[in-house]
Amino acid sequence: MKTLVAAVAVWGSTAPSHSITAVMITDDQQTIVTGSQEGQICLWDLSADLQISSKEILFGHTASVTCLAKARE
Repeated sequence: MKTLVAAVAVWGSTAPSHSITAVMITDDQQTIVTGSQEGQICLWDLSADLQISSKEILFGHTASVTCLAKARE
C-alpha cells in the first residue's frame, strides 16, 4: 500500500518565478490552474468578484508544462 506524503515548500518574501505557459479553469469556475516554463503547476482560487489568490504550487516536473487537461471522475 502506498503512503501519501504531503510536501511543503517555504520561501522568503518572493515566490519562485512562474512564467505561465498553459492555463485551465475548472468547470465550477472557482479554480484556475496554470503551468509554467519552470515546470511548476499552480492552483489559484477565483472569487465571485474575480479576485485571484494563490492556493497551491506543485513542483516536480523537469520540463516546461505546455498543456493542461482535466481528468474524468
